[in-house]
Amino acid sequence: MSGIDNGLLHIEGVSKQFGGLQALQDVGMTIPRGVIYGLIGPNGAGKTTLFNVITGLYQADAGRFFLEGRPYSPHAPHEVARAGIARTFQNIRLFDEMTALENVMVGRHVRTRTGVLGAVLRTPGARREEAAIRSRALELLEYVGVARYAHARARTLSYGDQRRLEIARALATEPRLLALDEPAAGMNATEKQNLRGLLDHIRNDGHTILLIEHDVKLVMGLCNQVTVLDYGKVIAQGTPAVVQKDTAVIEAYLGTGGTT
Repeated sequence: MSGIDNGLLHIEGVSKQFGGLQALQDVGMTIPRGVIYGLIGPNGAGKTTLFNVITGLYQADAGRFFLEGRPYSPHAPHEVARAGIARTFQNIRLFDEMTALENVMVGRHVRTRTGVLGAVLRTPGARREEAAIRSRALELLEYVGVARYAHARARTLSYGDQRRLEIARALATEPRLLALDEPAAGMNATEKQNLRGLLDHIRNDGHTILLIEHDVKLVMGLCNQVTVLDYGKVIAQGTPAVVQKDTAVIEAYLGTGGTT
C-alpha cells in the first residue's frame, strides 16, 4: 500500500454511526506531506465527523489509521496532540482572560519535559524550559502577525486576529499535521485574503494542513488536493481542477446531495 508509505496521514475504511445515522461509510484518503489538503462537501456530508475522528474527539466504529507510515490510534485529543496532530475549531476556543502570549504558551506545554514537581519547585531546568516556551510563543505570535497583541487579553483581539492566535497556539505543539476547522468562517473578504496568505506561508515552510472550509472558492484556490464527501461517503478526490469538473460533486452542490 504505497499510500501508507508516502502519505503523512493515511486512513482507510473509516466508518462512524450515530444511532441510525451512518455519518461516515468506508472513507479513505491519503494526505501527502507539505500540502494543503481540502475536505469539503455539502452540509451534513460528514466532514466534521471525519475531522473529529481523526483528532480523537470521536472514536471510529471501523477503519485503519497510519501517521507517517505507522499505525495510529486517535483515542483522545491529548494523545493526538502528542502524536503530532493539532487542530482548531469552527467556534473560536481561546482562553479569553489570558493574554495572547499565555494562550500560545499553553499550547507549547504539550512538548514540555519538566514534571509537576520541577514546575512547583521552580528548578533551574524548569525555569530554562519556561523561558524557552515563552521565547517560542513570541516567535509564533510574530509568525502569524499578532505579536503586537502579545500582552493583550485574547478577548480584546479582533475576530480575524483571534483566528490567527488559534493557529499560533496549534503551531506551538509542533504538529506534523495542522488540522483547521473552517478557519475562514465569519471572516470578511479582507480577513479571508490575509488568512490565505498565512496558510500559503505555513505550507511553504513545509507544514502539512488539513482544511475543512465551506468557502469553496478559497479551497479551490488554496488546496493542492481535495476530498469531497456526501452522505458520509467519498464522492470525489483529486486536484481542485479535477474535482470541480466531477459530475457527482456538481450534483451534490446543486442540492441533490446531503443535508446537515
